[in-house]
Amino acid sequence: MKPFRFQQFDIQQNADVFRVGTDAVLLGSLANVSEAKKVLEVGTGTGIISLMIAQRNPEAQILAIDINSEAVNISQTNFINSPFSERLKSQLQDLKNFDTEQKFDLIISNPPYFEINSSEKDILARQRLELSFSDLIKKSSQLLSGNGLFTVIIPIDSEKEFTELCFKNKLFIQRKVVIKGIKTSEPKRLVLEYSFSESETQVENFVIEKSPRVYSNEYLELTKEFHQFNKKL
Repeated sequence: MKPFRFQQFDIQQNADVFRVGTDAVLLGSLANVSEAKKVLEVGTGTGIISLMIAQRNPEAQILAIDINSEAVNISQTNFINSPFSERLKSQLQDLKNFDTEQKFDLIISNPPYFEINSSEKDILARQRLELSFSDLIKKSSQLLSGNGLFTVIIPIDSEKEFTELCFKNKLFIQRKVVIKGIKTSEPKRLVLEYSFSESETQVENFVIEKSPRVYSNEYLELTKEFHQFNKKL
């Protein structure tokens, strides 16, 4: 499988690890990372989100964990081959059993969000078989620093369930980015940021394509430091 090439790093991919997708690019680009010195990525896959954070914040030290040994191997390879290798580490780890005294300024995840089903495609990455929303949120609330952010991308129809579970763990929504695939379509995804502080939610709207296969100006602007095609603009 061909690598996915960004401006400052390449992503090696294989059939056993969830490939680079738009959700990961959006989360890596939209997440608030400016104050994050210690970062934990849950379910790193190829490592793309961690690499994007490392590029955006030169002070971030990032631990990326995954339950899939193939994902750990390929993400570690991608980290080593990047300009940010000294600040990135990939580790084989089930979040539910993660035992550390470390607190993180940012915990970020593109989590499995489908209910368990009969599909054989990317089971661990796509289905809540090994990591439920409840487990992700409970453990993240334990590992997050007092002023830290917990940031995810999920389907829009999961917002109510996810936010209620966060509330039970004393995590309050700070920011919501409502994402449309095409300008004329209904929103399908949300980037959500939570913290231990209660405040008014900042709501933003974002469009990926202004028409089919034609990227919006806001998407081109957001990803201009990453995607190769922006060099041609």
